[in-house]
Amino acid sequence: MTEESYSSRNPPPSNRDLLILLGMFVTFVVGVIWIVGLLVNGLIGLIPPEVEQKLGSVIVPTFEKQAKSSPTQDTLNQLLDRLEQQLPPEQLANRNYRVLYVPESTVNALAVPGDAVIIYQGLLAKMESENELMMVLGHELGHFANRDHLRGLGRTLVLRMAIAYFVGDSGGLQAAIVNAAQVVGSARFSQSQETEADEFGLALLHGTYGQVAGATDFFAKLAKEKGQNLAILSTHPAPKSRVKKLKRAIEKRNYKVGEKTPLPSNLEV
Repeated sequence: MTEESYSSRNPPPSNRDLLILLGMFVTFVVGVIWIVGLLVNGLIGLIPPEVEQKLGSVIVPTFEKQAKSSPTQDTLNQLLDRLEQQLPPEQLANRNYRVLYVPESTVNALAVPGDAVIIYQGLLAKMESENELMMVLGHELGHFANRDHLRGLGRTLVLRMAIAYFVGDSGGLQAAIVNAAQVVGSARFSQSQETEADEFGLALLHGTYGQVAGATDFFAKLAKEKGQNLAILSTHPAPKSRVKKLKRAIEKRNYKVGEKTPLPSNLEV
């Protein structure tokens, strides 16, 4: 059999065939990542606090090095303690929530595995009342209650694991863990996760003060600001939408809106 007759019977694949094969491969990879992501998302809720603490022992020290032990941090923790009194017992068991105050201009707050709430100086500088600040702290406690901080980290790690597997990068997972603090800082929560955390914070605010003054202040402020160092806008949904949803929740729950409490003097940045 000549080479010419062989090639005519078995022609090389056309560009269209190659594109179809590539598309099938990409679809398979994406499908695997999606399925594994769903499994991880479902299993996150089963992770006991003790295991989360071990994960936090890897992540929290990065923020501890940036944090500043000061009267400001002490006062923030006192406010957090007041909100904790409104939490159900199951959300306090084996927990040690605390605030780490980072004196940087970044406008953001984070819920970090290991029961740490990170508050940046840039965010604190925008607070105009104790109620407004308590709403932000309550929102972060809502992420802990719903395990959102673990879900975002889990999906990211799963994605990196899948990519590492398909490209043969054995160091992919190790790199993800090493950069876990950065992953947490850049994690973007879904609209539903943010809404649930907002409503959780709203309930804590009402339980603490008996009314919800200041609940929408911070988000309304964000909606008016553009082009500044607002890291929180890169990881959270549109603030205008959040304000509308909070107002609807306040009306639906018949929450009273009373007077605001001034910020403690040592929190005025």
